[in-house]
Amino acid sequence: MEKISINGRVYVPEDEIKEMATNTDGLEYCVIRTYSAGVHAGYLAERNGKEVKLTNSRRLWKWAGAFTLSEIATKGVSKPDECKFACALPVIYLTEAIEIIPCTETARKSIEAVSEYEP
Repeated sequence: MEKISINGRVYVPEDEIKEMATNTDGLEYCVIRTYSAGVHAGYLAERNGKEVKLTNSRRLWKWAGAFTLSEIATKGVSKPDECKFACALPVIYLTEAIEIIPCTETARKSIEAVSEYEP
């Protein structure tokens, strides 16, 4: 994705924005890597520094069929049966977000299609 930064704000071409996953409230679906709480995927409702509020969020404990979080956020996972994703939470507050990666619609569908892990 081509990006340009002006005065600290990042801009992307309009046609590429349409590929990004959003809900009816316009919230962006993202993969969030935290300092100590693992990796989560959900709709970014709020951000204040390193604190983020996600809605309809899942913890991604183990994934297969994607090498990096960047790949998960763009392509999703190709081996959903080998993934271990937790149940969806209506809301979660993460206080040490160190990476926020917006997802494509394809990736969102892939993440949400992984069955809830049951030990």
